[in-house]
Amino acid sequence: MLENIDTSLIDWSRAQFALTAIYHWIFVPLTLGLAVIMGIMETVYYRTGDEFWKHTAKFWMKLFGINFAIGVATGLILEFEFGTNWSNYSWFVGDIFGAPLAIEGILAFFMEATFIAVMFFGWDKVSKRFHLASTWLTGLGATISAWWILVANAWMQNPVGMEFNPDTARNEMVDFWAVATSPMAVNKFFHSVLSGWVLAAVFVVGVSCWYLWKNREKKFALSSIKIAAWVGLCAAVLSAWTGDGSGYQVAQKQPMKLAAMEGYYQGQEGAGLVAFGILNPEKETAGDGKDAFLFRMEIPKFLSLLAERDSKAFVPGINDLLKGGYPLKDGTTALSAQEKIEKGKTAIGAFSAYRAAKAAGNDADAQVAAKVLKENVAYFGYGYIKDVNELVPNVPLTFYMFRIMVILGGYFILFFIVVLVLAYKKDLSRMRWMHWVAMLTIPLGYLAGQAGWVVAECGRQPWAIQDMLPTSAAISKLDVGSVQTTFFIFLILFTIMLIAEVGIMLKAIRKGPENELPHNS
Repeated sequence: MLENIDTSLIDWSRAQFALTAIYHWIFVPLTLGLAVIMGIMETVYYRTGDEFWKHTAKFWMKLFGINFAIGVATGLILEFEFGTNWSNYSWFVGDIFGAPLAIEGILAFFMEATFIAVMFFGWDKVSKRFHLASTWLTGLGATISAWWILVANAWMQNPVGMEFNPDTARNEMVDFWAVATSPMAVNKFFHSVLSGWVLAAVFVVGVSCWYLWKNREKKFALSSIKIAAWVGLCAAVLSAWTGDGSGYQVAQKQPMKLAAMEGYYQGQEGAGLVAFGILNPEKETAGDGKDAFLFRMEIPKFLSLLAERDSKAFVPGINDLLKGGYPLKDGTTALSAQEKIEKGKTAIGAFSAYRAAKAAGNDADAQVAAKVLKENVAYFGYGYIKDVNELVPNVPLTFYMFRIMVILGGYFILFFIVVLVLAYKKDLSRMRWMHWVAMLTIPLGYLAGQAGWVVAECGRQPWAIQDMLPTSAAISKLDVGSVQTTFFIFLILFTIMLIAEVGIMLKAIRKGPENELPHNS
């Protein structure tokens, strides 16, 4: 089958999915974070009865609603692309991957749709308590939605709770809770959602500082800044903690991704973490003999500590993962990439033999083939790999995006600390330099989130499902021209939607909350 698929089809299909995912993630994190911030504001209103907090919450809800609507549209397109562009993937693992997405659609989406109407239109029509509950339940629905989507994504990174059924040629779920609560899923959920809280906090602080810079709505701006900065600081610190947990999971389940994140080719005990470095652009393959770096500064033994919770532990590099031969924690010896490819070909051959024997009614041969398949099915995906170098992801992209994410994560912690000190100890409304810093920080919040997803998705290539299904075997057999056409249609459509959203939000921000707030606010 793969021989008949043009590599340009793979590239364009990946590009189209990446385009949709990138645009979708522009809207999702702001939705998740604004839900928390406006929920806190309405809670203050409920407890104090101060109308100022009611109108403050309503202003941020307006921006939440604009962002939420467009996020839903891009998310629906993203899910449809699994059926249109990735039909082999959908067939191979649809029984598993579809379950969390179905739950997300049935439970979380309907929960959001129900309570968001009360949140926007229920002011003064329902009790204060019920409206507050609706606001929090809208945010909870968005968060639950994120949970099931991230469970599906985490399963692609670490497939668990399933068995391959040779009669249907599908992987089928045998343990729902293993899929829903895998450590990879738990870490990915908290890290992704907390990053959304950070972005929303940056957004609220930046927009509020614009009002201070314009010498408008001082009380509204300072009150919003204080709540958002506290949410942002807590979320940024917790993001660093969950990021450490995510790094550990990657080391255990996706060692090649970890090696790419570090530009790490030769394994060693007590491996150091690259704090700063410039990769050698002339290095093309793992075995070309060229040094990986032009310059680097390491934190001694920190990679071993991150990967194995032991500063003296051995961490395999790209060369080790390709050549094998190093000891594993279970006492066995790591297979080389070529050995895994051979086992994968054996699994594919056994699967074909099983289907042929079953078709001929030869149960004895079918049982023999089934046994061989079961012994090698863990390497099934490797059978589609033609060159061991295909198993190495884009090292420069993964390496630099990882550092952008980490550096910005540290910056956000410092940013929120400074904002809180200035808001409580100084007169932030007069510090125009800080207003500019806050406004310019808004795009950095988006950059950090996108960088994290580039690391997560590009770092696991060539796999659509880690070790099980390569991207080249997951796509639909389509005309390249049709994928190219839809790519540019989506690019234009999403760009128009983004421009429209930004325009509507800027109009709402320029109009400001003055129509909501008492004149002395």
